[in-house]
Formats: sequence, C-alpha cells, structure tokens
Amino acid sequence: RRGVTMLKRREIKKEYQAAGVLKPIAAIDRRTLAGDDTAGRVKRLCAKGSHPIRPDLTRALGMDGSNVGAICVYHEMIETAIAALGNSGIPVAAVSTGFPAGLSPFKTRLLEIDESVLAGAKEIDIVISRRHVLTQNWQELFNEVKAFRSACGDAPLKAILATGELGS
Repeated sequence: RRGVTMLKRREIKKEYQAAGVLKPIAAIDRRTLAGDDTAGRVKRLCAKGSHPIRPDLTRALGMDGSNVGAICVYHEMIETAIAALGNSGIPVAAVSTGFPAGLSPFKTRLLEIDESVLAGAKEIDIVISRRHVLTQNWQELFNEVKAFRSACGDAPLKAILATGELGS
C-alpha cells in the first residue's frame, strides 16, 4: 500500500530520500552458492555485504553502517563467513534441505538444518519439495515446512521459491 502511494507522488520528501534508497539494501541477502566457492570468494562477498554502498556516499547521506540483511552460503562456508563478518551484526544464512533441488532424503535435509545451526548459521534457507506444489499436495508441503521450522530452533526460516518451474 505504501509503495503504491509513493508512485502517485512526485518524490519522496527530502528528509526521507536517503532512508528510502537504503532501506531495500538492508532487506537483501547477498549470496554465493556456486559449486566452486572458495574462502576468498566468501570473504569478498562478506566485505561487499558489510559495505554495499561506498562509505563516502553513506557518510554524506548520514547513513553510516548501512549493510545487507544477511550473507547466504553453503554449509561448508558458514565458519568462513562468520569469521569474515566479525561483529558487523550481519547474520549468516545457510542454504539447507538439499539446495538447489531439494531432492535428498527427508532425514538428510533435517540433518542439514541441524548441522548448519550448530555451525553458527543465524538463518536457514530451505528448498521445498516442488512436487508437493506441482501435485497440489498442500498437506505434505505443510508437514515438510513445519518439520523444517522445528529443526531451525530459534533461527529464522526462509523458503527459496523456484517459481520458474511452476509454469504459472
């Protein structure tokens, strides 16, 4: 609703312009999910996530400390990302549950969540079983997500939606 009203106005009021530009950045997760990820690539990603906009620009806007919502990596890179982020306050998210296809056995997908939380991931990105959506098996999808949510403990759960495969 707020976004629609912004389209009708000529501009965001000057005192809110910087916040309006920077707010979406804080909601974006930066991720590297390549099969050939290295510690160096993850460290560079963390540096970019800590300073997504040049520091001279954020200082000029009076918005020091702007950063991304999370850094998302495969389980093997959780410790590297945590070390690279230091005490920046940026959480590390881990893709779990058989990313990218979500086709590994259910028990394995639950174990992935457990291991990622134990390794220090503060958020868990899951992949749902798309076959439940394609066959409209909503109860099984609910049961699956409920089990994943439970396995996350206090860590927020986010679902990755590969909507391109759904056809409409």
